Amino acid sequence: MATSEDYYTILGVARNASKDDIKKSYRKLAMKYHPDRNPGNHEAEDKFKSINAAYEVLSDEQKRQQYDHLGHQMYTQGGRGGSGGGMSAEVIFASVFGGDGGDFFSSFFGGSRRRKNGPAKGEDLLYELEIDFEDAMFGVEKTITIPRTESCQHCHGSGAQPGTSRKTCPQCQGSGQVSMSQGFFSISQPCPNCRGTGSILETPCSECHGAGVLHKSKPLKITIPAGVDSGQRLRVSGEGNAGQRGGPSGDLFVALHVRQHEIFVRDEQDLYCEVPIPFSIAVLGGEITVPTITGKEVLKVPAGIQSGTKLRMRGKGVPSLNAGRGRGDQYVRVVVEVPVNLDSSQRKKLQEFAEACDPEKNPSTHPRLHAFLKKARKFFL
Repeated sequence: MATSEDYYTILGVARNASKDDIKKSYRKLAMKYHPDRNPGNHEAEDKFKSINAAYEVLSDEQKRQQYDHLGHQMYTQGGRGGSGGGMSAEVIFASVFGGDGGDFFSSFFGGSRRRKNGPAKGEDLLYELEIDFEDAMFGVEKTITIPRTESCQHCHGSGAQPGTSRKTCPQCQGSGQVSMSQGFFSISQPCPNCRGTGSILETPCSECHGAGVLHKSKPLKITIPAGVDSGQRLRVSGEGNAGQRGGPSGDLFVALHVRQHEIFVRDEQDLYCEVPIPFSIAVLGGEITVPTITGKEVLKVPAGIQSGTKLRMRGKGVPSLNAGRGRGDQYVRVVVEVPVNLDSSQRKKLQEFAEACDPEKNPSTHPRLHAFLKKARKFFL
């Protein structure tokens, strides 16, 4: 495979190109000039071999150093490159596309990995379930209906009519694979006669028609423990789709979505709620009745509390999923509500109160306002 171009020119990269740049260029050119995309085109086939020879050298650090030191002509004449040695074009192609592209040959050439003939576990199933906030707090038992496949009782999952059996596939002789050639590749693919299993049914089951499974919907009771949260999944072993060829059933995963509550907001194991309080209680202190997830509770409010202050109620939060960990806490954020719609008598009394608490005359009644006014005084001059 003689060529007047050097390997960098063949791959269309600079001499200081990185390994990633070289690989990226090779992938692009290999796909373009692959013989299976250019049947009967000898020029494309020669080009494909050239870019593979170039990539074999430039992708190997030691070979690339020798190539750069000796030059193209000396390197190829010395027998270190070209078609006289090293990996074949198809091996290089497979190492690049197969290593990075997963089942590249399966999608590009129509091939596939050999299927197992033995028992196979059934597919896992996912069920989305929405529950109320209270159900997540206290736990609940739910009945859900799962559409799934179940093992055929008539043939016990074998797919064969009772009294008959499976026999070796005559086309693949039980291997489950047949060989085919494309260009200079010889690859294997699942046998179309037995679908890669290596055996065929003498007489398919009259109930499942040879599938070994039937589609059914099954009601299932599941227990949701207290303390679950949105995004968590419950696993129910063996309640997925039926296995194949006598294999075990898959599992069922129940993805939980908890509806929002009109009062409480959850943050891990803690609950938060906002409670308005009268101006008088904020000033004088007192007791208020607040909701908790287990019922109403009386909460003491200290005198002089500021709007936005959070009061902690220990043990009134979310129960832990781990036994013995107790519950989280509940935090009550108080919001001082300014009185509105005052009558003349109320306004008069409030005016007297305001005069008695004038921050200029009695700074101790409004310490935060007094401190602010001291700092801002220079702006008022």
